[in-house]
Amino acid sequence: MERRTFIRNGLTLGLGAASFGNTLAHTILNEFTPNNSAFFKLSLAQWSLHKAIWEKRLNPYDFTAKAKELGFEGVEFVNQLYPDVTKANNKAAALKRFISKLNTAAKTHAVENVLIMIDGEGDLAVKNTNERLKAIENHKAWVETAAAMGCHSIRINLFGERNEMAWKEQSAESMLKLGEFAAPYNINIIVENHGYLSSNAALVMEMLDEVNLPNCGTLPDFGNFCLEREEGKRWDGACTREYDRYQGVKELLPRAFAVSAKSHDFDEAGNETHTDFKRMLQLVKDAGYTGFIGVEYEGQQRDEISGILATKDLLLKQANQII
Repeated sequence: MERRTFIRNGLTLGLGAASFGNTLAHTILNEFTPNNSAFFKLSLAQWSLHKAIWEKRLNPYDFTAKAKELGFEGVEFVNQLYPDVTKANNKAAALKRFISKLNTAAKTHAVENVLIMIDGEGDLAVKNTNERLKAIENHKAWVETAAAMGCHSIRINLFGERNEMAWKEQSAESMLKLGEFAAPYNINIIVENHGYLSSNAALVMEMLDEVNLPNCGTLPDFGNFCLEREEGKRWDGACTREYDRYQGVKELLPRAFAVSAKSHDFDEAGNETHTDFKRMLQLVKDAGYTGFIGVEYEGQQRDEISGILATKDLLLKQANQII
């Protein structure tokens, strides 16, 4: 699946190498040259740098410059990392500034705005109809924003409840309404396996088959297949039941508009210790996907920069070894 190329508008964002990262990472960066032999393009998920942003070591509007410095040709934004927008009294004005700044950065650094990951705008699979409709309305502003930025998609969440039939019905209703709204903007509405029933890949695909809109699809993540956690927690509890990640990615790929290469830890050979990247990339290639694969590092053992680079290097290495 080839993805569109967009025209950007721009403003220079300064972010010196010395302001963020370690010496080893910068040595690697200076030696980096783009690799054009992979069957996919590389984007950087902004969540990979969420610690630096939260700790105010990196301005979120400098993310595009940092992604370019790290050798990426696409960027995937996370709306919750922009409190100047999400907590703004005048959200329309804040979104206008958001669009202007990031379009300028994309043009300045010759990087493609790929998608926006949307959090905190309401539960699109919740039982309460009024809450669900409010969430749909909240997401519409991000559809318009993504279109103005030349992105191809917004990533939404479908958490909802535990009842599979109710979840599927409520999720389908929201996806249909958002998909119909987004179609004239040429924006895709994509759901990520992000926990609970949204990590049940077979159920997600059943729901999307019912919606049956060409701009409603998936964002398969190499991780995030936890179905249940201790004490019913959404994020922090230990996972007690998990969907098979290889089966899940394979099932989600036929409707994929983006792919997320989730990573945590690496062994001495540079392989991710939780996920077989070669096996995952073979699934991606077999599905005919040729769009962006986003690097999303969430590990604790490495700093964010070296974790990002280790993930990128592993993707490029394994891409050259699969059939």
